[in-house]
Amino acid sequence: MTKAIGCISGGLDSTLAVCLIRRQEVEVVALHALHLWYPAPLEPGAKPRAVADMETLGVRVETIDATEADLEMVRQPTFGMGKRMNPCIDCRIWTLRQAKALMEAEGAAFVFTGEVLGQRPMSQNRQAMQLVEREAGLADRLVRPLCAKRLPPTQPERDGILDREKLLGIVGRSRKEQMTLAREFGVTDYPSPAGGCLLTDPGFAYRLRELMAHQEPTPVGVELLKVGRHFRLGDGTLVVIGRHHEDNLRLKPLFQDGDVCIEATDIPGPTTLLRGVAGDANVTTAAALTLRYTKAPAGEVQRVNVAPVGSEVSVTKVAPADEANAKGWIIAPEEPS
Repeated sequence: MTKAIGCISGGLDSTLAVCLIRRQEVEVVALHALHLWYPAPLEPGAKPRAVADMETLGVRVETIDATEADLEMVRQPTFGMGKRMNPCIDCRIWTLRQAKALMEAEGAAFVFTGEVLGQRPMSQNRQAMQLVEREAGLADRLVRPLCAKRLPPTQPERDGILDREKLLGIVGRSRKEQMTLAREFGVTDYPSPAGGCLLTDPGFAYRLRELMAHQEPTPVGVELLKVGRHFRLGDGTLVVIGRHHEDNLRLKPLFQDGDVCIEATDIPGPTTLLRGVAGDANVTTAAALTLRYTKAPAGEVQRVNVAPVGSEVSVTKVAPADEANAKGWIIAPEEPS
């Protein structure tokens, strides 16, 4: 049986691409890149959605760690960024180069993706798609099953490995055809199209840009960007406050030596991480910000636990921060006036 390498993201399109290729009696090995820019899982160590979905279909999945490549691409993107901080073209080229290496190692005939012509303005227009396959070294061996009829025939089609008539010609941003196809294949549980790369999210992109203005991004620093409300104090000290119970749980394993954990003593509230200068002034400010996101009455002094990593807990007393101060320190895009 002919073998092909499918690049999968966990979204509906790549799942449907796998189904279309398998329907033509081609064995599929799925390749999933573990990018920094996906939302944090609800539970630490949870299996990526893409891997779980492929295993349900009985498809073998190979994973690759994209961490270092991701950081380099946001530092110095060769082909620029989209509207936010998303170097989509660089990212696709890198992923497809890994797919090409796997294709050669597996003795596979071609690589395929779930791309749809015209679905993404930066990376899924005709010119960008040609650029990507050329730079990845996959010219004529990269198949896009969902929109193949809108593109020139590839080598697998000309060689008779794939029947072009059984491939599709979807174009544009509508998902109606994909949803119809999903019902045909019995695919019922799939994520919304807006749940993917965080680099396209305005808030996350703003935080990343702000982080890079202060220091080199690291994997741990990026994971922290996915959690809570972020504040930057005057001396550069970072304060991260959980927004809800799940945030508090995600924040706990991200504490490092030198960080300070701050929580209200007597009332329910968020977990706060302070990273930077842990002097009295910054601790007091972080404690006041913490209380702002509790039900503590404005102006009323409360007790707050202060626990430097590896040290004993102490208690400080402070009133909740007011709105003006909180807005002055928060790391977030300005709201349109």
